[in-house]
Amino acid sequence: MWTGGASYESYIGRWSRLVALQFVPWLNISAGAQWLDIGCGTGTLIHTILNTMSPKAVLGIDSSEGYIEFARKQIQDPRVAFRLGDAHAIPVKSAAYDAVVSGLVLNFIPKPSKALSEMIQAVRIGGTVAAYVWDYADQMQLIRYFWNAAVALDETAASVLDEGQRFPLCQPEPLRQLFQTKQLGKVEIRSIDVPTIFRDFDDYWSPFLGGQGPAPSYAMSLSEERRVALREHIRLTIPISPNGSIHLIARAWAVRGVRKN
Repeated sequence: MWTGGASYESYIGRWSRLVALQFVPWLNISAGAQWLDIGCGTGTLIHTILNTMSPKAVLGIDSSEGYIEFARKQIQDPRVAFRLGDAHAIPVKSAAYDAVVSGLVLNFIPKPSKALSEMIQAVRIGGTVAAYVWDYADQMQLIRYFWNAAVALDETAASVLDEGQRFPLCQPEPLRQLFQTKQLGKVEIRSIDVPTIFRDFDDYWSPFLGGQGPAPSYAMSLSEERRVALREHIRLTIPISPNGSIHLIARAWAVRGVRKN
């Protein structure tokens, strides 16, 4: 479900970029650092690192060839390299990086504790490990309105894919607990809210037809009749301004820790 870079950008990438603009400076990493991005996707987080942190080098790893290809075309910087890889077995040397980060990925990894262990091994002692995930159950509003409508129309089918139910990790306490390992100290959690403003309802709805991610995949699995019913149910519940625009927020939970040993 995560293969097409262009579709992902119109659906989530443009909002993830706004989160990254707050997330990266919060890490307070010195210039000239070596960065590793796990689940780099289309390169959103790497783009922000390059523009704001003056890194020495950044390596992006993702399991999707489509995303790696898209990211390489979008980011052509001699400081950046991309590599196919699995978060459960990160293909890098131990203790080789000053900062290891991951954006919007941990909840999709079957064994997040294993992925975190790999991230910790990749960072030097005193280095930073950090991540952020969407608050699917509450204030990731563009997706919450979708699933609330989907469940109202078909509770059984929709609840199987609803990220708010599937990913308890995407709440502050479970995320904090994941990072409270013997190897990490100074663990901190914060929320990051960004505006998600749509010109009109079509601007909101069209990305759900791209097939990237659980909600769009669900939408495209429906018959045309049921998809229209879902669209109209959302239209009735989502707040639309008099000028037709839609103003929502997207909240992410961010976590960071420092490797102790």
